[in-house]
Amino acid sequence: YMVSAVKAPEVGSIGGEWAVIGLSRAGLLSDETAQSYEQTVEDYVKQAGSVRLHHAKSTENSRTILGLTAAGYNAANVAGVDLTAGLTDMAYLRAQGTNGPIWALIALDCHGYDIPQCADGEEQTTREGLVAEILSYQCSDGGWALMGDESDVDMTAMAIQALAAYYKSNSSAKKAVDKGLSWLSSVQQNDGGFTSWGAANSESCAQVIVALTALGIDPAKDSRFIKNGASVLDALCSFAVDGGGFKHLATETSANGMATEQGFYALVAYYRLLNGQTSLYDMT
Repeated sequence: YMVSAVKAPEVGSIGGEWAVIGLSRAGLLSDETAQSYEQTVEDYVKQAGSVRLHHAKSTENSRTILGLTAAGYNAANVAGVDLTAGLTDMAYLRAQGTNGPIWALIALDCHGYDIPQCADGEEQTTREGLVAEILSYQCSDGGWALMGDESDVDMTAMAIQALAAYYKSNSSAKKAVDKGLSWLSSVQQNDGGFTSWGAANSESCAQVIVALTALGIDPAKDSRFIKNGASVLDALCSFAVDGGGFKHLATETSANGMATEQGFYALVAYYRLLNGQTSLYDMT
C-alpha cells in the first residue's frame, strides 16, 4: 500500500518524510523514489533561501534531515546548504515548545551529525543542552505535554524516543524515561490502545511502539504494556483497513494518510527490533 501510494514524495508531513523514513527503514525505498525526493528537497531548500526552512517551526528542518538521511543523503550538504545549521539556536528551537528540542535531538542523532557553530547573538545548541531542555519539560506525573503540565501520550512517547539514545549513559535521562514509561503504562486502555486529545487513535499506539522499540523493549511481550491480554501492537492493528492502510479513529471506515504512515513506520520499528536491527531513527 505504501509503495504504491508514494512514488514522488513531497516535503511535508503527509506523503513526504515520514513515508520516506518508513519505506527506507523497511528496505522498500526504490532508488528512483529516493532520487525524486532528494531533488524535491533541493528545490525546496533553494526556494526557502535560508538554512531555516520555516521562520518559526524548527521541526521543518528536523523532519527534512530525517527524511534525507533515511533516503541515503547527507543533510549537511543539500544543494550547498547545511540543514543542521538551521538547528543551532536553542531559542529558535524553544519557540515551538516541547516539539522543537525533541525533534532537533532525534534529527541530529539520526546520523551523528555535528552541530555547527551558531551565529553571533544566538544560544548555541548542544546535545547536552537539548537533553536538559527535554528533561525540564517533564510533567509532574512523569509524562510530557506540548505545553503546560497536562501530559499527552504522543508527546511523552516522542520525548522518550529522543532520550532513548541517552538511557544507558545519562542517569537523569534514565530516571525521566522510566517515569515516562510508568505513566504511559498507567494510561493504556483496556484494549491495549491509547488516547490522545480525547480520542483513542492509531497514531498514539504508533508513537508508543516507536518509543518502546527505541529502548529495545518488545511491545508484544512487556507486561507493562499488555492489558487484558492485548498489547499496543494488537491495538494498532485493530485500526488496519482492508486493502491496506490504517484509519485514525475506530469509527472511521477508510484509510487516513497520517495514520497509515505512522502505523507503517511503527510496524517497521517493531520488525527491526525483532530482526536485531538498529532502531527506527538510528541511521548511523
